[in-house]
Amino acid sequence: MKKIIVFLLFPFSLFAQEPTFINPVIPGGHPDPSICRVGEDFYIVNSTFELFPGLPIHHSTDLVNWELIGYGLDRPDQASGAVNLVDVQANGGIHAPSIRYHDGTFYVITTNVYSPREPGLPGEMVNFVITSTDPSGPWSDPHVIEGAPGIDPDLFFDDDGKVYFVGTHDPGNPDKNGIGEIWVQELDIKEWKLTGERHSIWRGACGGCCVEGPHIYKVDGTYYLLVAEGGTSYNHAVMLSASEDIAGPYESNPRNPVLTSRHLSKNNWVHSTGHADLVELADGRWYMVCLGIRNDEGGASNMGRETFLVPVTWEPAIARWVETEPGKWEPLEFMWPVAAPATGKVERHDALPYPGKFQYYNDAFYDNFDSDRLHLEWNFRRVPKENIYSLTAREGFLRLYAEERGIAQREQYGFIGFRQKESDFEYAMQMEFDPKKSSCEAGMAIIQNEMNYITYTVRKENRTTILRVEIKPQEGDQQTIHEQSLDTYEGKIFLKVVAGNDRYTYKYSLDGTTYDVFTETADDVVICRDYIGATMGPYAVGDGKSKGGFADIDWVYYKGYPRR
Repeated sequence: MKKIIVFLLFPFSLFAQEPTFINPVIPGGHPDPSICRVGEDFYIVNSTFELFPGLPIHHSTDLVNWELIGYGLDRPDQASGAVNLVDVQANGGIHAPSIRYHDGTFYVITTNVYSPREPGLPGEMVNFVITSTDPSGPWSDPHVIEGAPGIDPDLFFDDDGKVYFVGTHDPGNPDKNGIGEIWVQELDIKEWKLTGERHSIWRGACGGCCVEGPHIYKVDGTYYLLVAEGGTSYNHAVMLSASEDIAGPYESNPRNPVLTSRHLSKNNWVHSTGHADLVELADGRWYMVCLGIRNDEGGASNMGRETFLVPVTWEPAIARWVETEPGKWEPLEFMWPVAAPATGKVERHDALPYPGKFQYYNDAFYDNFDSDRLHLEWNFRRVPKENIYSLTAREGFLRLYAEERGIAQREQYGFIGFRQKESDFEYAMQMEFDPKKSSCEAGMAIIQNEMNYITYTVRKENRTTILRVEIKPQEGDQQTIHEQSLDTYEGKIFLKVVAGNDRYTYKYSLDGTTYDVFTETADDVVICRDYIGATMGPYAVGDGKSKGGFADIDWVYYKGYPRR
């Protein structure tokens, strides 16, 4: 009989004195958010690096409840050519997309960062656009933009019908990949080609320190250029400039940075806030989405960079004084956005954007694999090999085939995972695994990257079945934390990891009723605080020489417990 779990959703504001929501609004490894509005609907896209499917699309009608509705890159052929997610390096892949809507079509523009395997060859930054009339998909094949250096591109649709590519390049060298200077050039979206003159328009408020993530907006006839600056760490910040012409010159906002946490203690509940995008509501109000890193465990969290929401107002400020005639000077005044006007920082709890539209918090995930398609929450690390899993080989089960090799850089291996969304959680699964070959194993894994992960597996050693926890720290070799033989194992096991009190506790059961504690580890030395975020899920591997059969997963359960 299948296990049935019912989740009750409660408005978060029921537990607050005032109607508020809780940040982050999209938790768990969702960095570099970009947002657009179509009528009363909002859409966000995020970076996914080497994960596949790539470019998750979330939808909301209230800015605080977000539903994953699809992916921009969900077909292997989209990510197996010029856009290569097959053997891409860790932390490479899809960087900082922008989502825009124009005349009935959605556009996502982004960069795939790829380092060739051959030593000495330069890295590639492939900027491309995908389109769709339905944000849930299907999305088009990638339209690669030739001659467009740098990363973090943006599309801007001007009101005169022209379309512009906004990108980054090495300061002073417009033909070289890099960050530090923003450029803009007209783009022909019928031929997908750059046209006209390229203009280098801004090096940021600090003169080129990691200037990236540009977005251009036009408000009351003025062009506003928003950038990320200072690098994705404690000095991260949002900077703004303005111009009366899209090609510049751009005047720096005298009140920069618009948003940052660099002035706060490193013990603040969130840090590294930046890489933002603005959206105007139908009623004329404005909001900003940005990334940040929660400070759950003394500096960071296993969720990496997540998506946060802050309110925005507009206020006038003088950009500079201009000489209008000999001896006569007048102020040049622009309206400027002010992020989080009440406090100047991202708040854990903030007022609801739409009073009465409460945030229904539910960090729970259960999959019993009764569908003929994978749940949208599941991801692979790179485009998976063909036939690495099946939902039809055994009805009601995920069959995960054990590839000959295990977790390794630039490889496709037997793992499928979902994002960790809270530091404290419970993660469990039921598995049937009866390998015929020695040294084959299957179970669960928690992976930050190929240099840092945990495996909790059943392993066949000759005629003995062994339960084992192994850890690969960020620095150092893989090590066995604990192992023991399962003398009464008959092919079925229930595995569980409970994270809390800064510990990971590993449990197991052979009957699904009584769980024994297997071992414990300190979570602050297990999974590093990388900026992408950890994924967890079923894992299977062969003996290193050939495939090792398969594991049948009956169900997977995850529940997160937010630290208020």
